[in-house]
Amino acid sequence: MGFKFYEIKEGLIIAFRAIAANKMRSSLTTLGIVIGIVVVTLMATVIEGLDIALQKQIKGLGADVYYISKYDWFGGEWWKARNRKDITYEEAERMKEKFTIAEAVVPTVSDWREPMEYKNRSIYGNVLGTTHEYTITSGVLPEQGRFFTELEANAGRPVCVIGYKVAQHLFPNEDPLGKQIKIEGKSYRVIGTLEEEGDFLGSDFFSSDTQAFIPIENFFKNFGTQRSITVNVKMGDIGNKDLAKEEMIGAFRTVRGVPPGEENDFGVNTQDFLKETFDSVVGTIGIVGFVITSLSLLVGGVGIMNIMFVSVKERTKEIGTRKALGAKRRTILVQFLIEAATICLLGGLIGIGLSYPLSLIIDQVLPSVMPIWVVFVSLTISMLVGLLSGIIPAYSAAKLDPVDALRYE
Repeated sequence: MGFKFYEIKEGLIIAFRAIAANKMRSSLTTLGIVIGIVVVTLMATVIEGLDIALQKQIKGLGADVYYISKYDWFGGEWWKARNRKDITYEEAERMKEKFTIAEAVVPTVSDWREPMEYKNRSIYGNVLGTTHEYTITSGVLPEQGRFFTELEANAGRPVCVIGYKVAQHLFPNEDPLGKQIKIEGKSYRVIGTLEEEGDFLGSDFFSSDTQAFIPIENFFKNFGTQRSITVNVKMGDIGNKDLAKEEMIGAFRTVRGVPPGEENDFGVNTQDFLKETFDSVVGTIGIVGFVITSLSLLVGGVGIMNIMFVSVKERTKEIGTRKALGAKRRTILVQFLIEAATICLLGGLIGIGLSYPLSLIIDQVLPSVMPIWVVFVSLTISMLVGLLSGIIPAYSAAKLDPVDALRYE
């Protein structure tokens, strides 16, 4: 036979009366649950926020793009990589001629934290030299104006495309297109501004928002050639990606003159490395969070169980009276289960109420998002803890003999 609605309604009324009658005890009992829910909720919001930020960053890197550079992004032996030869612009050009199945082969070179000035305003940003095909490999598109043309790139014209934050800072109240800005003291005409990309992990260092893009020939002229470049290779719609990758590596080994049998003297990086690293970090965060949450909820669960045993003892005569008047075992069982679940649910609601403002504070350092599913999961966990913690005390109350219960002192 199923539970009757009136039994649940009556159980809720009795539960709230019991909680109201013992406010301090109930508050202290829920403390462990509150801490556990705060931990699990904040952990979920940070992981969700990091995942969204990473997906956005990966989109900015471009799909199906390989980055050939002197260093490996993750892993590898940096002390060996530092002794590798720099990758040159000429090698990138030969790679473009040799690896013709690629949709685009684009050289890029950077100079970090250079001053960008317009009138009396200035901002430090990264200068990136590249070719007209950069938008193919990056997915970055101008919000206003345009990217530089092949003619402008090959001629090394003093033109630039600036990121969102650079434009907002240098031109808060005017149209930047056509204006002359100075980058490290050199004049450049703004021909385009990029759409906002946003920060990653609280930093704009890798974001296009604080970058200025100039023709690579102009970059070499004004910032020097003594530096290693990165070659962005977009595969495009190629059947066997693994085979194409091996062909790409083989082509660049030929360009670099790497003898057969020797290891690559360059790194091949993809956005997959970011995803793998992220998954590894999330896994570690998840394990640590699970341990902390489990301990906190275990302490809270033990506290709930203990207080429910005390409640059963205090209300033994009440239980005996109800049984003598015809209350069934399941009614008593439901009553105490509902009481335990209600206490934990209140703890869950308090935990979520604390988590939301805390997540806004954390968002200033790490991206965090609190989707509605996190709220439902947190409340479900809190109720399950209440049900599991209350089942033994509830069962002990349900099986009490009414005669013995009425004589209990």
